[in-house]
Amino acid sequence: MIKKILRFVLIALVIAVTLFFYIAPGYIDRSKNKVIHQKTTADKVLWYDSIPFIADLHCDVLLWDRNILKRADHGHVDIPRMQEANAAFQVFSIVSKVPRGINYEKNSDKTDQIALLSFAQLQAPSDWFSIKARALHQCERLHRFAEKSNGTFRVITNQQELKQFIEDRSKNKKLTSGMLGLEGAHCLENDLNNLDTFYKAGVRYIGLTHFFDNEFGGSAHGEVKGGITEKGKALLKMMEEKHIIIDIAHASPKLIDDIFANSKGPIILSHGGTKGTCDNVRNLSDAQIEEIGRRNGLVGIGMWEKAVCGTDAEATAKAIKYVADKIGVDKVAMGSDFDGATICSYDITGFEVVVKALQKEGFSRPDIEKIMGGNVRDFFLRNLPVK
Repeated sequence: MIKKILRFVLIALVIAVTLFFYIAPGYIDRSKNKVIHQKTTADKVLWYDSIPFIADLHCDVLLWDRNILKRADHGHVDIPRMQEANAAFQVFSIVSKVPRGINYEKNSDKTDQIALLSFAQLQAPSDWFSIKARALHQCERLHRFAEKSNGTFRVITNQQELKQFIEDRSKNKKLTSGMLGLEGAHCLENDLNNLDTFYKAGVRYIGLTHFFDNEFGGSAHGEVKGGITEKGKALLKMMEEKHIIIDIAHASPKLIDDIFANSKGPIILSHGGTKGTCDNVRNLSDAQIEEIGRRNGLVGIGMWEKAVCGTDAEATAKAIKYVADKIGVDKVAMGSDFDGATICSYDITGFEVVVKALQKEGFSRPDIEKIMGGNVRDFFLRNLPVK
């Protein structure tokens, strides 16, 4: 009898472990990264496929256990869907630590859900315990996807590569590209020397904070929500020397002010919204938008409800118009937050619906081409390292 019980327990344990490793990660991905709407034939814009450069400033798909070279039946971004969407360029941001019970208002840095996700995805033990290791693992994955893409996908790290990609894509619209960014400098693990490691891995923009305060500054969602630290100031200086762009998404208002005061480098909001159309702790004030405009930066507008107070493309278009009216149409872009554990209005194939919504807001075709990617192209042509 005891042997039968032990056998039963062992079988049950094997089944539980199998379910955890092979079902749980995919279930979490599917449940967190949904779309509200699907594009229809009524959403067609006749000239959409002739837009020369469509780009988006923020996507977290590398966090999930997906092969982006193959089309998935869930989530928001992969290379086949980029090709369908005529999308030339996508920034792939690295999420390395997320607290348990994540919320917009107040989060501690004491817990780490990504450690458990790394374990469930059967990643190397170093990824379970080291934020730096798991962040670099995501960087390496993007480079491996490029190597296995048969030339259809490239990782961009400098102006020279971007110029070459633009020239090559003018002859082959199926070519796609991406760039790496960090969502939170905590993955430097309190060591400024690690900035060089991430630079060599291809990272070209960094947000100092994500959902919690860290050794570099305060988060909009942290416990203290303070300003920049001395180590944060040193990091800004090093980033400027390396032509690494500053992302103020998730930064506390005090940290944003301190970044403006302590850096002359280029600044973006990679994904978010405006208080003028959707007032919450995460979104930019008019003064912050205007300062980005003075610095010739970029404001990336999201496609999820918390960013734009709406669940359709019209809400995103409204926020885009608000920014364009404040600082000009050449300083606003798409910053979707695709695959960021977000329920988005559309996946990347729904960008055509955004174009239609922008038309309704009165934007001309040349201005829409800027918003949908021309501004991102020109910004990185100005601000990436030369080579």
